[in-house]
Amino acid sequence: MQKKKPVKKKSFPFKINTKEIMKKLKNIIKRIKRTKTFKYINKNKEMITNVILFSLPFIILNIVTRLFFLKKMKDIFYLPGVLFNLLWTLLFVGVSFNLKDKIGKIVYWVFLGLGMLMFLTNGIYFSLTKAFFDFSLVEMASEGSEYIVDTIKNANVLVYLSFIGVLIYSIYIFRKRYPKVETNNLKRIGIYLVIFTLVHVTIPVLYGRANTELTWDTWRNKRNIYNNFNDDIQGMKITDLYEYTFRNFYITFLKRKQTIDEKEIAFLEGVYQEENNKKHSNEYTNMFKGKNLIFLQLEGMDKWIVNEENTPNLYKLMNSSINFNNHYSFYNGGGSTFNSEFAINTGFITPFSYTRNAYTFNKNNFPYTMAKLFKNEGYAVNAYHMNSADYYSRGINYQNWGYDSYNGLKDLGTYTDNDHYLDTELINNEVFYESIFNKENKFVDYIITYSVHTPFTNTKGVCKKVIEKDSLDIKKNNIATTDDEIILSEEDCVKIQAKETDDMVGLLIQGLKDNGLYDNTVIVAYADHYLYTLTDQTILDKYKETSNNLINNTPLFIWSSNVKKLAVNKVTSQLNVLPTVLNLFGIDHNDNYYIGEDALDKSYEGIVFFPDYSWYNGSYYITSDTPIDEENTKLNELNSYVYYLTKKNDLTLKYDYFKKIKSAN
Repeated sequence: MQKKKPVKKKSFPFKINTKEIMKKLKNIIKRIKRTKTFKYINKNKEMITNVILFSLPFIILNIVTRLFFLKKMKDIFYLPGVLFNLLWTLLFVGVSFNLKDKIGKIVYWVFLGLGMLMFLTNGIYFSLTKAFFDFSLVEMASEGSEYIVDTIKNANVLVYLSFIGVLIYSIYIFRKRYPKVETNNLKRIGIYLVIFTLVHVTIPVLYGRANTELTWDTWRNKRNIYNNFNDDIQGMKITDLYEYTFRNFYITFLKRKQTIDEKEIAFLEGVYQEENNKKHSNEYTNMFKGKNLIFLQLEGMDKWIVNEENTPNLYKLMNSSINFNNHYSFYNGGGSTFNSEFAINTGFITPFSYTRNAYTFNKNNFPYTMAKLFKNEGYAVNAYHMNSADYYSRGINYQNWGYDSYNGLKDLGTYTDNDHYLDTELINNEVFYESIFNKENKFVDYIITYSVHTPFTNTKGVCKKVIEKDSLDIKKNNIATTDDEIILSEEDCVKIQAKETDDMVGLLIQGLKDNGLYDNTVIVAYADHYLYTLTDQTILDKYKETSNNLINNTPLFIWSSNVKKLAVNKVTSQLNVLPTVLNLFGIDHNDNYYIGEDALDKSYEGIVFFPDYSWYNGSYYITSDTPIDEENTKLNELNSYVYYLTKKNDLTLKYDYFKKIKSAN
């Protein structure tokens, strides 16, 4: 047997002197230990450890907020955001650790309590709306008070787990390690505040220069985002939980009201100069001249819900109408229902560049609203809804827009069991029936439905009421059964609730026939927003695009008994409704007094823009992340056009500019 040759071990081309290396490392360590920095750290290692340990809850709350909701790593660890997080955290801990024992502890828990409260608030609100909490929503708190329990119950469970984890950790380290402080060190706190202020005003420099001119990309400039702070998602992306909270609070409540900006006034003067005033006519002008008009604003009636099975009455009307297939009722954040009311009635929308809710413009002058222009033609104009006049300050706003009355089922004082939540009550109620159908003159009715509203469960709310009212057999559709009850899916309840709205539409049509109004009435039907109130948003994935703002695709159609069926494929939004309707009815108006255009005019190319300044024209969906070649003239012009329209919208409202126009005329 042949012996194997021994394998030679490979040797390094140079010798490693381990002893020499270790000797050099020891010398380096000795030098480090002799530095002032090391001596300071070694001397104060207990204090530094405590700072780190007590800073962690603040840091974790911010990271978890960004991790759960922003998700992209570049947003989670965006440098200015990280710096803001460290700056606020060190201020909280630094101030607490330099106050006398009991006072310092209280201050620490006040800071941490506020941080945890804002974490929880943002987590719950984002779970429902896909937007971060804005302090301007405090004024609208009553609108969501009835549904707050359901919202809290259905929020992302990870929000609560994170909250509990941070709370347990904070209590543990607080009991074990909170440092004893004999006296208040106000001098050191003062130094911290000076350093904080200097660093705080320096960090925004990292965003770069703000755009001051009318350029198409101003809306995605990070310095502009920070200065205006009107976009909650972008605001959170470029800051942190605490800077977002304090800056949003400052912008909403503390920032001094701006004085008149001469450049902005000059812009408005250019927009509304007499040579820009225009009127148009086309083949659709006067099509419905002299007819009655009913606006049907359909709560949550997402496009996928409207079909022959779920909503046979709406489906029949839509398929014998002027049907706008590419319509978007975009969602602005809080109060999206009233945002659509505001747009349809005034031709303007909630501001993009500053924080202000639509219903707060009730003192502005709106001389060219839908109601006022129709009343000039001899129409009676009234609004009908289930809720009271003080909701969204509707009573004041509708009066300001020129309505003869706003009518709420709740204000009748006859409902004790919430039956007014049922849309069929808008017609079945004798008082409302008499008001809607017993007309001597031409009329415009603005009817706002409610029934497709959260919660979507058969254990309470509208779904439960409809099941009981119609004696529905739900056993075949149940997804779960307990000893006491059958549980339906949200999707099933949506369909049941949509059927309730559709039954109201059937009653409305029958009422028009019974009162001799059927052949002389036009119905403009549209959804106020897509069904963002679903707890299970994956339901939407089955029916529509959900990865971007095109999720806002909703129905819009204009019906009359003798209208010729027409499919309109141009992109539209709420802002197109008023100018389109005015032309169809031959109502004299100035096209320049609105943001949108007549969607049936041949010159209209079609576009919708969203609160984050992204836009869609049927061919391109452009966002702040979309790279656009400078030589692409068409897209750059459309970007500039969107910025122009949003600026026109915001400044007209900001300066109540129609007051000046009205005075001049």
